Amino acid sequence: MTSDPLDLQGIDYIEFYVSNARQAAHFYRTALGLQPVAYAGLETGVRDRAAWVLQRRNIRFVLSAPLRPDPSDPIAMHVARHGDGVRDIALRVADAEAAYNEALRRGAQSVQPPTPATDEHGTVVKASIAAYGDTIHSFIQRDGYEGAFMPGFRPFDTQLPTPDTGLAAIDHIVGNVELGRMDEWVGYYRDILGFRQMIHFDDQDISTEYSALMSKVMQNGSGRIKFPINEPADGRRK
Repeated sequence: MTSDPLDLQGIDYIEFYVSNARQAAHFYRTALGLQPVAYAGLETGVRDRAAWVLQRRNIRFVLSAPLRPDPSDPIAMHVARHGDGVRDIALRVADAEAAYNEALRRGAQSVQPPTPATDEHGTVVKASIAAYGDTIHSFIQRDGYEGAFMPGFRPFDTQLPTPDTGLAAIDHIVGNVELGRMDEWVGYYRDILGFRQMIHFDDQDISTEYSALMSKVMQNGSGRIKFPINEPADGRRK
């Protein structure tokens, strides 16, 4: 156990930007056994996206798709650049403003300052910082929020059939970064989020006849959050 300067409690959710939220939700329900628990869109007063929240035990995915046929829409731009992919790895904290301010003091780049959202079920505070590529980290403070997910979302009234896949939690999330930048991003998680290196794999450990990679695994003070950072290594094929 080591100190955790941002007091990170765990992974609150992973948000994917996708082209079709309903279709993606069907896949994660039928293939992985995640249960839809909340929805946001035009019916709930959200006018720029349709978002489904799926959950199983300690796993929570948010699947967000654009509603506007506008190439400048941030979700549409992300999907056009990457395809369906992860946008936000959100981290649960006791105090979003304190975590955000400490991250900025340590050198983080702001994406969204602490912003509270309130409805009849309580308040959720969200703040975000930039990470590698177009990925961000949000700090989520729930303060005993009793709604399905957060303000703007409506709970599902019925349970849809889902297979029992045995999934219980998110073990780790890998960041694949550019050649030569693994140590830079290892430094980001060490210096800004207060992580420490857990283990290091080189190209002799992770390789095939044609390809290889190097990886350093970072974890927070409690060990509940693990982020391997990978970069490519020379192989027989580019």
